[in-house]
Amino acid sequence: MQAADEVLAEMSKLISLPILSPLKKSMRSREEIRAYLLEKMKEDKDADKRYADQKTMEKFGLLPKNYPLEETLVKVLTEQIAGLYDADSQEFFIADWNSPADERMVMSHELTHALQDQHFHIDKWTDAAKPNDDAELARDAVIEGSAMAAMLDYQLGGKGSIRDLGDFDPAMLMGDADSSPELSKAPQILQDELLFPYLAGTTFTQHVLKASRGWPDFPKVFEKPPVSTQQIMHPDMYLHGVVPPKIKLPDTAGVISADWKKLDENNMGEFGLLEIFKQYLDKDRSTNLAAAWSADRYALFENQKDNRDMLLFDVRLASDADAARFLGAYSEVLELKYAMRTNLLRRPNFFSFDTPDGGVFLRCSGSDCLVLEGGSRSIFDRLALEMGWPGGPVVPIKPNDPHVNVTELSIPPSLLADAGRPARPSVP
Repeated sequence: MQAADEVLAEMSKLISLPILSPLKKSMRSREEIRAYLLEKMKEDKDADKRYADQKTMEKFGLLPKNYPLEETLVKVLTEQIAGLYDADSQEFFIADWNSPADERMVMSHELTHALQDQHFHIDKWTDAAKPNDDAELARDAVIEGSAMAAMLDYQLGGKGSIRDLGDFDPAMLMGDADSSPELSKAPQILQDELLFPYLAGTTFTQHVLKASRGWPDFPKVFEKPPVSTQQIMHPDMYLHGVVPPKIKLPDTAGVISADWKKLDENNMGEFGLLEIFKQYLDKDRSTNLAAAWSADRYALFENQKDNRDMLLFDVRLASDADAARFLGAYSEVLELKYAMRTNLLRRPNFFSFDTPDGGVFLRCSGSDCLVLEGGSRSIFDRLALEMGWPGGPVVPIKPNDPHVNVTELSIPPSLLADAGRPARPSVP
């Protein structure tokens, strides 16, 4: 593949990364690519992690229950991949159904990965963010976004650079959506999560290149990688070193019984919070609300006896006022998410209702908001106490509740007969 050698040399010069070793190259059929993707998915995450990821997306309302996630991902990726660089074997292969006109463009993207891998070991570099899913997605955005930017510079053929362009929509580089039927019918979260590294990553790369000497300075991003999707979505936060604080969930030991197994504990990030809002609210409002994200942590539990799920979600917002807005908006999300609701309770900084799958609770204190879905009020209150919060609002008492105590007095009939009569003075 002489063309690949020619493009590799051009990309080496363009992005200022010397070729350190020869590169293996081959053509692959669609079936070979499908088999490769299946194997890579298994290597990337073990079965427990894949199960936990799917259950988490279901509990957050991002996927329908029992959705065929892996099957859909394989279909979408097989449809999308035109070429691929395998860091494990240090081999570049290109799909055999590409037109000659597209081959060099595909090569410019994938061979950028190859050059970066020779210098920075991109798989190990990305995996270093684990187990923080949000930080890992941010690193994916650096890898794919920089390759998209390099591909654009290659297409410009020396007549300009992405640094010279004003704000533009990177989606213009992605081709016609109608040519991707599998992607277009996938759930929104899958579409957005697959495209985020390419689209947001390209914009991030453009900002970094503009703020420096260009490609010769880009290796500094590998030395100091972004730590959150927020830094990708708002590149100035990365450039100014604004990082999210680390927060801890309240201690669940002794609060949540041993019947509940923790499947995962992780971070959603601004990207994840935006996806939750977008499921139920309009895009502009969702974007504004998610932009107030400062930090988060969630834990997902599964009941070993009845397979129910319980989700604990702590979100820190940029200010107390943002937390108040979050409470109002997230309570809307929760109401839209659960069709069957009873015993709704709404108080300042507190919101709850019951569902057939357990109670749903949302409370804010200062700039932090705590959500529990699938638990009980007693669990929620104890977790809030673990966070140092004062007691929550009193649950209204209903006369027919079994915990209401009624005291009956036996009144003599003679006294009943005197009821309503004026009191008579006692006679000495």
